[in-house]
Amino acid sequence: MKSDGMLWMHYLYLGENMWGDSPRPSKLYPAQCGAYYRRTNKINTDMDTWYRVVDQLPSFGINSILIDVGEGLKYDSHPELAVDGSLTHDELKKLLDYIRSLGMEPLPKLNFSACHDTWLGEYSRMVSTQTYYQVAKDVISEVCEVFGKPRLFHLGMDEEDYPDHHTSITTIRSDDLWWHDLYFLFDEVEKHGARPWIWSDYFWKHQEGWEKKMPKDCVQSNWYYDRMTPKGANGKYPQVAYQTYIEFAKMGYDQIPGTSDWNNRQNLAETVWLWLTENICDEHLLGFATLPWEKTTDLNYYTHLNNANRMKYAKAMFEEYTPEKREEMCRRQSPRLIVK
Repeated sequence: MKSDGMLWMHYLYLGENMWGDSPRPSKLYPAQCGAYYRRTNKINTDMDTWYRVVDQLPSFGINSILIDVGEGLKYDSHPELAVDGSLTHDELKKLLDYIRSLGMEPLPKLNFSACHDTWLGEYSRMVSTQTYYQVAKDVISEVCEVFGKPRLFHLGMDEEDYPDHHTSITTIRSDDLWWHDLYFLFDEVEKHGARPWIWSDYFWKHQEGWEKKMPKDCVQSNWYYDRMTPKGANGKYPQVAYQTYIEFAKMGYDQIPGTSDWNNRQNLAETVWLWLTENICDEHLLGFATLPWEKTTDLNYYTHLNNANRMKYAKAMFEEYTPEKREEMCRRQSPRLIVK
């Protein structure tokens, strides 16, 4: 299977205020809200580790990096969004140039989901107001300028309607308002020559009318981090989540599946395997992304490399696959790889 031109992508934090603004630990998830997901007033990304990780990625076949910018940039239009350690325009441009010098493409992400927008500070509590729209317009414009007119721009938009938000205030756009704001963000990205790109889990609960409402120009990143359980298992999350890949392929959406070893080590291989065995690898498959969901710190250095290494083997499986080799590859990849 040819992979020429496909994106083999790794995800890195720059900013990290994309989750909770809870002032105290949650009774349900005390460790997460009390530490990992609490808003921080400084950049915890260790730039030495960032460069160490980036230096290694090409050796694993990684050719692109999705960068979660958030509060990691000092916005000229909104300096109030900066925290201690936010990068200037020139500092981030230097970082991006270094990534390009290694043969990789840096791509930006700003998450505008109403439950992943703590990086917007007080504006995260002004969702769908004129002030909010102006701020969104300003920061998208600046990020596009710093990234040098990127071809793709990730807007997040995941998990907004989840019932277990760990925040002091919960904002959920629904129905027409969610679509209105999505189209607004699409327009702002497209003004700068970039193509909009989102996480696709909104589809799981809102499938009716999706193909009519969601433009084909928007790149879809459905995500699923568990084992590829047999079809029909549980009848809920597992089936709906990874079945979305198949449904989007039928509809003709361009996709970059989101994978991770967050829950298990076989997810990336099994996701690639799903695409191969469902025979949905065509021009609409733009690539695969591995999402460690860990900060870029020395403690997590090998976590990032482990994710990248799994991408290396998944890429090899993708490129070597033929129907005739199916059983052989199953045995070689993992005894736990589910064969359907």
